[in-house]
This record gives sequence, structure tokens and C-alpha cells, in this order.
Amino acid sequence: MTVTTTMNPATARAAAPTGSAPSALRLGLARGGLETRQFFRNKGQMFFTFSMPVVMLLLLGSIYRGTDPASGVSTQQIFTTGMIGVGIMGSSLQSLSLQIAGERRNGTLKRLRGTPLPKSSYFIGKILMVLASSLGQGAVLLGIGRLFFDVRLPVDAAHWLTLGWVYLLGVAGCSLLGIAYSNLMRGADSGAVAMLPMMVLQFISGVFVILSQLPHTLQLVASFFPLKWICQGMRSALLPQAYAQAEPAGGWEHGRTALVLAVWAVAGLLLCLKTFRWKGREDG
Repeated sequence: MTVTTTMNPATARAAAPTGSAPSALRLGLARGGLETRQFFRNKGQMFFTFSMPVVMLLLLGSIYRGTDPASGVSTQQIFTTGMIGVGIMGSSLQSLSLQIAGERRNGTLKRLRGTPLPKSSYFIGKILMVLASSLGQGAVLLGIGRLFFDVRLPVDAAHWLTLGWVYLLGVAGCSLLGIAYSNLMRGADSGAVAMLPMMVLQFISGVFVILSQLPHTLQLVASFFPLKWICQGMRSALLPQAYAQAEPAGGWEHGRTALVLAVWAVAGLLLCLKTFRWKGREDG
């Protein structure tokens, strides 16, 4: 788990007086660089973050084999796109919420409160750290899918653009939700609180089970949460157009995907601004 006790020189320089107050964005970018370096220096955290979705993908791809007759898409290819989505949400909602809860318990956030760092800059730093780590994780998963399961790379600029905006909206929304969700992490039960929603959402969002094969009620529930739309967006960028007919709506629904992920990003930001605390409740 990443532990920070004070600003590094880059953050301090960004906060130093230069005739005008540094912007929240400038402080956030400096904070993001620090957070990212700390993440990649923490070998245990990095190994766990990268290894879990990779192991799950290899296990699922080895156990479940089959091909959709209409599109020619294999089960392993569908798993690959789903695990990339899980990697985004796991790095943000799950890992980030636990990390921030740990920083709140050990007093790191209390110390940061005494620096010029505003809440918004702290949020930007965390989002940038999640973006960097999840991009590395996504590249590994996509590489495995390409080598072992014949997953294609995006075939043109439009598909690369789709991959990009789905990734960015997914990271932003889920990271902000993870920051807000950290308020619920208390003591020994933190791991269970973080993992339970992740497990449920994976089963109902088209990661392990093809979405159109789920009961309609579960499809409806999944449609309210970001993981379903992240995974669907990944499928639209990485799978052939023919597979769109297998989606519950019979198409990729890019407009609705962007709308739902954007709404979650805005909702997550509002929750963070309203509920984020530098100190734990036990600190008064």
C-alpha cells in the first residue's frame, strides 16, 4: 500500500509562491507524478495489481473454450475484453479505495491537509496514478490476448479513439467513486467491503457470462453501473462488428456508453467534494 508523508520537491515547487497561487491542476499534475512513482516503486502492490487479472484471464481462457457461430468470436476473446474492464475498475474502485482508507488511518491525509494541496489536486493525482497503472495493466492483458487468444488490436483510428475515450471515462468515473467509497472502509472489514461489489458486478456485467445470456432483471441492474458499459465499450473497440448483434440491444450503443460513464464521473466528483474527509471519524 502506498504511504506518503509529505510533498516531494516537485510538488513543493508547484506550490511555491511565484507571484500568483499555483493552480489546482498544476498541483494535481505534480501530485500525480509522485503518486505514480510511488506505485511503481511498491513492488508488492504493483505485483498484486497486475497479476490478479492476468491470472484470471489465463485460467478462464484455459477452462472455457467456445466460439460464437454468428460472429466467429471466441470465448477467450470475450474474456480478454472483460478483464481489461475489470482491471480498470479493480485499480480504481477497489485498490484505490483501500489505499486512501489506509492513508486516512495512518495519518497521511491529516498531514496533507496542512499543505497547500486542495482536495481537487489530490483527486487529480489519484486519477493520474490509476490511469498510469491501469494502462500498464491493460497493455499486458491485451498482449496476452493477442498472443494466446488471437484478440485483434483496434483496426483503425476510429476503434483506437473508442478505446481511448472508454478508457479515460472509465478511469475518471471509477477513480472518483473509489475516492468516495474509501469513506466506508474501516478496520479489518475493509477488504470485504471493497471486494463484494466488485465480485457481484463482474458476474452481472458480461465479464464471466455473456451479457445477453443473463436474466433480463440482472441485465437491467448491470446497466446502472459503469463496469457493464466499460466492458461493452472494450468489446466494441477490440471485437469484430459482427459481434454487436450479440449485445442485448443488438449494437454497441456508443452514445449511451459515453452518457452513463460521464454521469458516473460527475456523480463521483460530487460525492467526493461532499463526503471526502482528510481525517477518520475516530480523529474527530
